[in-house]
Amino acid sequence: MRRISWVLLAVVLCVTVILAGCGKKNADSVVKDLNKVADKLESAKGAYQGAGVMTIHTGEAPQEYQVEVWYQSPSYYRISLTNGQKDITQIVLRNDEGVFVLTPSLNKSFRFKSDWPDNQGQVYLYQTLLGSILKDNTRQFAEDKESYVFDVAADYHSHALIRQKIWLDKDNYSPKQVQVSDSEANVVVEVKFNTFTFDTNLTKESFDTNKNLSAMNEAQGTLAEVDGQGMPVASNQDGTDGITDGLTEVAAGGDMGSFGIIYPEYSPVGVIEKDTMEIAESKDHAVILKYDGLYQYTIMESRPADRAVSLVPGEAVYIDFTTVGLLTGDQQKTLTWNDEGVEFRITSANLPQEEMVKIAASMQGQSGK
Repeated sequence: MRRISWVLLAVVLCVTVILAGCGKKNADSVVKDLNKVADKLESAKGAYQGAGVMTIHTGEAPQEYQVEVWYQSPSYYRISLTNGQKDITQIVLRNDEGVFVLTPSLNKSFRFKSDWPDNQGQVYLYQTLLGSILKDNTRQFAEDKESYVFDVAADYHSHALIRQKIWLDKDNYSPKQVQVSDSEANVVVEVKFNTFTFDTNLTKESFDTNKNLSAMNEAQGTLAEVDGQGMPVASNQDGTDGITDGLTEVAAGGDMGSFGIIYPEYSPVGVIEKDTMEIAESKDHAVILKYDGLYQYTIMESRPADRAVSLVPGEAVYIDFTTVGLLTGDQQKTLTWNDEGVEFRITSANLPQEEMVKIAASMQGQSGK
């Protein structure tokens, strides 16, 4: 009987040792693994594909976007954002030629010389999520049945976004869910990934600009390269484009009738609306809103005619999680962006960039008055 007791004790001790060796991971061990995952993404074979739903809770009703993300080392990206309610898809590409923002339904494209997304991470990019976890030494760690959960500082383009919770799959650390919150712990942006796969067989053609634009548009739209006067630029003998930076836009057709004026829902403290002017006989049906006070600025709204337009080189700026604008100028700055076929420009000599972005964001998705 005593011998059986010793045998049972030995078995219990062995099981205890085994369980201890296979015990739950703590934050430090998971972070160590995530560093390895980050290194692998930067290796020659680093790649992933993910898809899910992004929900933005900033308006009267939540806005849902279907999100698809492709990445291949060293720096190829393809992000597709589709608003099912408005039937509009926007594609952000980074390839050897630069960074492109495509709106196939409007046959419209923007080209930036930019190091995006290195300077502007996004909630649907896995590298951004990993970076947020790895650099926050005050990170909070928890786990549920299937996920490791990190609560870390939010590091996005809006100072209103304070914290974010990130759920990572326990098996391979793929992202499952992200919630970004404001200072009152309200969830502002949420992404739920339905699929996420590492080591995918993507090719350079997956990130080709014209292939992506024409694949999404039966009109087979092409990208026109133009100079500062809007004249076509011939390709070099080696087949590369004749321009190396800047932005090009191609617009096609559409209803060129007048549209209602869209007023910003946000204005900086100490600023008042001064005047609204419609530019007479404008082919673009342009209107100008003037503001005065602590800051002086104008907002131009237009529906450009069917033409190619060249804009001077500038900085890509996220207005919200779905729209990219172009910031140009030195002493006097202009923020340009498009929303549902309407082109907007905010111009000012003293309006801070953060205020420009807030004003622009408050005009997104509005109908004209």
